[in-house]
Amino acid sequence: MDKGMEGATVRNIAEEAGLSLGALRHYFSTQDDLLVYAMTLVTERATDRIEAVVKRNLPPKEMVLAVLYEIVPLNEEKRAEMQVWFAFVAHVSHRKNELPIPDDGIWKGVQKLIYYLNQISLLKPELDLELETERLYSLIDGIAIHALLEPERLDAERVRKTIHYHIDLICIQA
Repeated sequence: MDKGMEGATVRNIAEEAGLSLGALRHYFSTQDDLLVYAMTLVTERATDRIEAVVKRNLPPKEMVLAVLYEIVPLNEEKRAEMQVWFAFVAHVSHRKNELPIPDDGIWKGVQKLIYYLNQISLLKPELDLELETERLYSLIDGIAIHALLEPERLDAERVRKTIHYHIDLICIQA
């Protein structure tokens, strides 16, 4: 939407989508309802992609990388989702107690990946799991933001290489 978050009203979105205001208001009576729906949709789409990766029965390290690649903006679809997510979070973060803002699930997902690597003995044994979870979470979150803000410098190939490099550093050579 060209009008920013302030322009993301039910009326403006109905107009841009070529729908009547009444048709859209049938589903979203307020801007908040529409925003929460959009945030939930972004989360569900990413979750569906991640679940599809896990079902592919890839080798463990390859699966972990593939899951992480689904979280960061490596293509236009994921870039658009990430832009929507960050814009909505920034717009509604001061209203967390009022709105049912969905959790993006990234922290829990990263935590599961670290514990999975440890459980199958691919993670270097001397590592602190809590710190490694925080470090990987920070890497993914930061690289996502910078890939959005500086896509020329941090293109999809560089994002993949950076994540792969980090996973190689924390895993034993198998």
